[in-house]
Amino acid sequence: MTVSSAPGKVYLFGEHAVVYGEPAVPCAVERRATVTVSAREDDHVRVRAEDLSLNGFTVEYRGSTGDRPDVDVPAPLVEAAMGYIDAAVDEARDAADAPDAGFDITVESDIPLGAGLGSSAAVVVAGIDAATRELGVELAPREIAERAYRAEHEVQDGQASRADTFCSAMGGAVRVEGDDCRTIDAPPLPFVIGFDGGAGDTGALVSGVRALREEYDFAADTVSTVGDVVRRGEELLAEAVPDADEPSEELLSELGRFMNFNHGLLEALGVSSRSLDSMVWAAREAGAYGAKLTGAGGGGCIVSLDPTPETQTALRFTPGCEDAFRAELATEGVRVEVPPGAEVDAEGDSEPDRGDSA
Repeated sequence: MTVSSAPGKVYLFGEHAVVYGEPAVPCAVERRATVTVSAREDDHVRVRAEDLSLNGFTVEYRGSTGDRPDVDVPAPLVEAAMGYIDAAVDEARDAADAPDAGFDITVESDIPLGAGLGSSAAVVVAGIDAATRELGVELAPREIAERAYRAEHEVQDGQASRADTFCSAMGGAVRVEGDDCRTIDAPPLPFVIGFDGGAGDTGALVSGVRALREEYDFAADTVSTVGDVVRRGEELLAEAVPDADEPSEELLSELGRFMNFNHGLLEALGVSSRSLDSMVWAAREAGAYGAKLTGAGGGGCIVSLDPTPETQTALRFTPGCEDAFRAELATEGVRVEVPPGAEVDAEGDSEPDRGDSA
């Protein structure tokens, strides 16, 4: 049995514009998806999914999930969850040159599904890592990121960017511009997240921005301006002290200003919503340095910068906000977790309890 986890993410700057080759800066946050994998003797895949903002379900299948497994969960949610798991299984089989490998898989996540926090990327990254390790193959995080991107690209009909999967695999803050992905130094930013309990339709929102951009020059200019905001934000991070115990007030103030600019531009592109705007303004009025939507928009989450408890408290009393929580920068990306029941030897290495193996 192998257990791997991977973090979710927030966009400090750059969502939507990254689709058109502009840079983006996503940051991994300490909300994780955990995938447990045990190899089977046959070629079947049995998946148990929990805590994915939908009723838990278990399904066993052979070959592709295209046969639409009959489970008591709304079909679109099953297709969304199973599509990513299926793609991760395909990538793991390919990496290990084991096309007929079967698995028992359990997926658990404390990342809201479809809320703009990279839940699908975290599941795919952790799934590929756990499944390949279970087959005796250890992939470098960058290769996991590449394979996870291919999986998301397939599931999302070619609309995925590398940002979510690269950030989840590598951890910390990253910069993505087209196919150029790299990690960047960042201090421990004090993120506070507000969640409206919903999820936007990513495909429809991306298509809507594309239509605006093709019809109006000023919409294309707005997308380019988002890229300019990202570059200014990058300059601020480059000048910061990455190993400081906490970021300076000057840095937070300037980053917050650019986050506010970024939200205004996204709002102009039509990807915000009443609940997201309400949470953004509640955070700002509570004293946050800056606040913006994160992800595709249309519903889901906002991210704000505030080291104090005031923003989190204000969001909890904001109409339309279902949950508010602090999520620190996750400096570690995909990682192996100690399985339940594992024994730890004197040197700190873990050995699985063979009596509990599946």
